[in-house]
Amino acid sequence: MKEKEVILTREGLKKLEQELEELKSVKRREVAERIKQAIEFGDISENSEYEDAKNAQAFIEGRIITLEKMLRNAKIIENEQQKDVVTLGSRVVLKDLEYGDVEEYYIVGSAEADPSANKISNESPVGSAILGQKKGTVVEVKVPAGILKYEIVDILD
Repeated sequence: MKEKEVILTREGLKKLEQELEELKSVKRREVAERIKQAIEFGDISENSEYEDAKNAQAFIEGRIITLEKMLRNAKIIENEQQKDVVTLGSRVVLKDLEYGDVEEYYIVGSAEADPSANKISNESPVGSAILGQKKGTVVEVKVPAGILKYEIVDILD
């Protein structure tokens, strides 16, 4: 089965590479030391420190596998966006037509999405609705609460 392509910005790629390096070089050693210390306490069958350290080790190893897979399947968004159409990597200014709120969003791949930092996925309802649209277009976004309407105010570089 073909693995899913992971769409990233150069910044997102760098963050994932740094996280992977941190997990491999620092966190692995720290958790190994915690396991070693817990074993020194004696009977590991009822040792919560040992159990906690083993759980942390499992999480770290799982995250390393996930990151390596993501990096193996990474596709970098090149900064050659068209300024007249919303594409992956675009910074877009949207106006909520119901409330009048204006927000700037960065359209990224799902692996890099962070709504609290205004980075929305191309696969999200809003992201998929505005992809391929032009400045001035009004889009309708179907969400569980109903339909939201946004106007694309501007497409930034």
